[in-house]
Amino acid sequence: MSAVVVIGAQWGDEGKGKLVDVFASHADTVVRFQGGSNAGHTLVVNGQKTVLHLIPSGILHSDKTCVIASGVVIDVLGLAEEIRKLKLTGLPLTASQLLIADNATVLLPYHKALDQAREKALSEGKIGTTGKGIGPAYEDRASRRALIMSDLFDSNNLLEKIEFAIKEKNVLLKNLYDAPELSAKEVLEQIKPAIEVLREYRLTDVSLFVSQKLKNNKKLLFEGAQGTLLDINHGTYPFVTSSSTLAGSGSISAGLGPHHLSKIVGVFKAYCTRVGSGPFPSELKDEIGAQIQKEGHEFGSTTGRARRCGWLDLVALKYAIRLNGINSLAMMKLDVLSSLDKVGVVTAYKLNGEIINEFPTSTELVGQLEPVVEFIPGWKEDLTKVKTLGDLPVKATAYINFVQKQLGTPIDIISVGPDREQTLWVKPLYKD
Repeated sequence: MSAVVVIGAQWGDEGKGKLVDVFASHADTVVRFQGGSNAGHTLVVNGQKTVLHLIPSGILHSDKTCVIASGVVIDVLGLAEEIRKLKLTGLPLTASQLLIADNATVLLPYHKALDQAREKALSEGKIGTTGKGIGPAYEDRASRRALIMSDLFDSNNLLEKIEFAIKEKNVLLKNLYDAPELSAKEVLEQIKPAIEVLREYRLTDVSLFVSQKLKNNKKLLFEGAQGTLLDINHGTYPFVTSSSTLAGSGSISAGLGPHHLSKIVGVFKAYCTRVGSGPFPSELKDEIGAQIQKEGHEFGSTTGRARRCGWLDLVALKYAIRLNGINSLAMMKLDVLSSLDKVGVVTAYKLNGEIINEFPTSTELVGQLEPVVEFIPGWKEDLTKVKTLGDLPVKATAYINFVQKQLGTPIDIISVGPDREQTLWVKPLYKD
């Protein structure tokens, strides 16, 4: 088995960054395939925290190759700054360690300006966007007015392409949102230093690169961003992100046949969180929710916003398993629930007085759901020092087994803390 996809199975923030970092020691190449700098993947190695937004989470392994594929929208200023900060930590970050697709979409300051102006104008109806310009950048790609990475190195035509793309944005900013216009020449001057930083990491053809890796029996690891329930097509629209967060988009972004993505690892927390607006059936608006938020340090690594917290929602998780073809699960942050006397699990919903067992595709209906909660006895023991599965408290093991039986999908990895080493393996990632 050579290609593994790591996908968020909830509303994002499940701990994919840590898992990809752990998995990367068993892989050769890590491919980030969608989203942009709205992602915040937090890695903790020997107590040292690193937050990544665009660079794949395998970058702390100096012997691995990390690839940013074509489905990612690349904030060139943000990526250049991320590279600078990593180099300050002592990482060499050579061209053999980080490669960027030439046909990936470029995100520029006018995308952020439009994103933020729109969200401000929505007032009470805010989507909860990060304001990082992700949506407008994907819009430009769909309307065929986006710049792609190769355009940045075409100095003869770059200004003209920025002028073409910015013209429409300025009309909207000035006339619809009463916001300042941006100058194409100023944008170009602003990004020139970043272009020079990124020049070293260009890659012509990601599809060819990853295909050759597979032919040479190398192990590929695909890293998604956000989560299944934020998918642009299958999430709680319009309270979603601007890209497809599903496993299948890894194939599209990398230009690789879907049959190569044979192992799909769904990452989920032992509870649920959601940041921003939108319906959240299992949300706890009480002291238990506040306690989970505090114990889990549930604040966004990109925006700092507090995450709403709730019980683990098995109905939504089954939906994610079906959409992605998940055949392996990773349970994260089990240690966060250790202070609770009992742990709730949503096993069904009530809708208009009737029990339903499927996640609705209508966001309006999702907002009307009442969770049916079953309670499992808490274990009231610290899990952060646990080194083996056999050392887990009996009641914690019972919780894992209950969830696994309900889902009908194996839980192969269990995380009991933020550090790389605080990971319990039920089953190895790759078959050698």
